[in-house]
Amino acid sequence: MNELRQYLEIVLEKELQKLILSNPFSKSEDYKKIIIENKGKTFQIAKYTDQQVFHENIAKEELLDRCIALAENHYKQINGMSATEEHIILVSKKGNCTYKVKKTATDTVKLAAKSQSHNRQKNYILKEGMNIEPLVDMGVFTKDGKVVNAMYDKYKQINRFIEIIDDEVSNLKVEELNVIDFGCGKSYLTFVVYYYLTEVMKLKVNMIGLDLKVDVIKKCNQAAEKYNYTNLKFEVGDVNGFKAPFDVDMVITLHACDTATDFALYNAIQWKAKMIFSVPCCQHELNKQIKPDELTILSRYGIIKERFSALATDAIRANLLEYSGYKTQLLEFIDFEHTPKNILIRAVRRPIMPKQVKENMLQEVHAMMEEFSFEPTLYRLLELDKENERQKV
Repeated sequence: MNELRQYLEIVLEKELQKLILSNPFSKSEDYKKIIIENKGKTFQIAKYTDQQVFHENIAKEELLDRCIALAENHYKQINGMSATEEHIILVSKKGNCTYKVKKTATDTVKLAAKSQSHNRQKNYILKEGMNIEPLVDMGVFTKDGKVVNAMYDKYKQINRFIEIIDDEVSNLKVEELNVIDFGCGKSYLTFVVYYYLTEVMKLKVNMIGLDLKVDVIKKCNQAAEKYNYTNLKFEVGDVNGFKAPFDVDMVITLHACDTATDFALYNAIQWKAKMIFSVPCCQHELNKQIKPDELTILSRYGIIKERFSALATDAIRANLLEYSGYKTQLLEFIDFEHTPKNILIRAVRRPIMPKQVKENMLQEVHAMMEEFSFEPTLYRLLELDKENERQKV
């Protein structure tokens, strides 16, 4: 499809911030849409199914061929966005292309400039001018510590996560923290959290990132060595049954899929971790189980069933954390990958929890389980512990 290549060449010559492939030719297409974002040194491809998003990073010189492979015979529309223009390629069923350019409205540009000016004035914890090597490698900062204009959303999101942690850490009267990050992946945030704890809060930190991917762990350890993050280590391991080598103060789990979040929370409870910060993802378990006796309206429509099940999952997790001795909050959190998964669980261990409060939390979980035929993994794990304790007695 030479015409498509020609138009894509024109579009990709512009200083694009984002490229969107949408409107699939077939309803059975694996990915409903694909978003390609300029990350400075690389481009990130996000491929969206109905329930998940898959990512890969590519170099600029690979972009044209990769775009053609992703778009050709798959999508009817391609939108490329720069600061001042929107480039639109429309593809017919016969493969014929039309191309047009829209100027970004002047008022929109002014509003964006005003918003960016406001962002620059806000007193972020991770400020411009700081020497934060991971943010440079992520393409968020330039080498001289300036925020890359196209990366301001990412910069704000990272600061938002650090602010949520800072709300608790800044009140601690400790000099040392032991931290576990479950499902760390490429560990962009792991490095940033380590920087914040050691360089901003001036704490001695022992931190372990855990993931199942051997190649990813190898690269993370190399990066930690490059940044001279001495007490940050990465290990290959499963969240289920991981044995911590120290008393754990903080557990972080970001986008651990489905019940992996439950195992991470369970481990944190077992370790009596002081703080838990979790962004759950892909809550499929209760969606498969839901069979309401009375409120059948909540399972009649697919999208309502999916979203209700996800919210119910996190509500149950929050109550079970309260039952286990944690003051728990569910916070709205703008996700790093711009997915609908935007709830963060923040749990802080309480020295004393009134027995009646704990029992009320558990009763609410029982009521939810009975109404919808739920059997949540975190509940099952905690019940198994209680049964083991009873047998010991």
